[in-house]
Amino acid sequence: MKDLEKLDYRYGEEQDTALILRYIKELAEYEGLPNEVKTDEATLKEWLFDKERAKVLFPLLDGKPIGFCVYFYNFSTFLGKSGLYIEDIYIEERYRGKGFGKQLIQKMFKLAKDEQLGRVEWACLNDNEPSFEFYVSQGAEPMSEWTVFRMADN
Repeated sequence: MKDLEKLDYRYGEEQDTALILRYIKELAEYEGLPNEVKTDEATLKEWLFDKERAKVLFPLLDGKPIGFCVYFYNFSTFLGKSGLYIEDIYIEERYRGKGFGKQLIQKMFKLAKDEQLGRVEWACLNDNEPSFEFYVSQGAEPMSEWTVFRMADN
């Protein structure tokens, strides 16, 4: 628990692009989708830092990143306010099971509350049982009545 007290956060910056890509690839590997990663550093730099379409938050242990959370704002017409959508949340394997993921997700909930956002949402692969169970243990509710649709140009 001493490590949890040392956990700090910082936002990603342009010089973090290689690390962000590394975490994306590690997450894809964990999810069994390594061939799905099509991005590169130049694309991430453009969309994350030049166009500012998403934010990256790093949890830090002793000043060193141990994972990341990529998120952006969406809007609910039913609530009439913005929400926070977590695209990726990831903790390095050697730091899992120590409460860091829990603390990171709580940080995202607090950020949403502080900004008076309507809700926090994310997707989880149906067969990713450890993550699914983790999210439910944090009080998240699976939205089984909704189906995610996608149109992609790749």
